[in-house]
Amino acid sequence: MDATRPDGLLARLSMGDEGADGLDTRILDAALAEFETYGLRRVSVEDVAKRAGVARTTIYRRFTNKEQLLQAVILREVRRFLTAIAEATEDLPTPEDAVVEGFVVGLRSARTHPLMTRVLESEPEAFLPQLSMNGGAIMLAARDILADRLRRARPGDAEDHGTVAEVLLRLAVSLLLVPGGGLALEDEAAIRAFARDYLTRMLRPGTPRT
Repeated sequence: MDATRPDGLLARLSMGDEGADGLDTRILDAALAEFETYGLRRVSVEDVAKRAGVARTTIYRRFTNKEQLLQAVILREVRRFLTAIAEATEDLPTPEDAVVEGFVVGLRSARTHPLMTRVLESEPEAFLPQLSMNGGAIMLAARDILADRLRRARPGDAEDHGTVAEVLLRLAVSLLLVPGGGLALEDEAAIRAFARDYLTRMLRPGTPRT
């Protein structure tokens, strides 16, 4: 399966760390630490190899180039991010509760993630290209996983959960890239109240058109 396609990436996001051996983990841990410390542009494969204690050729046998290594790191972090949201919404009784808690946990996790904060502080222009790589495959995969979580909270519901999930993701990205303003949402109580008052409206039946 082509991992650069949205469906291939979705499968990789869903499979967890299956198939990754200890050396893969060691390399990805080293790459993550390098990117968190020095940013995306300044890090080389040589830097990662030194931190991981392996030869550059070992990395190149597993990752074609630095860009593929970076994508693998981001993929793993996105998987962890979505796992945190899934765990936070696992036993909630309604899609409305899932929207609120998922938005709170997702925004909080993104704002406190070391790699995310490093990139947003020093290389914000590099953030969107990574999200939109491979035709926006990460965004699409995240949308589908979140939509499935909403759908499971109320089986048989005819709501367009895919659209709701994508709007939530795009709003969160906007809040990350353009902080402040009228929707500062600086603390968890404010984020939860905003989600409850406004975002859950997307799950309510609309007024019939005449």
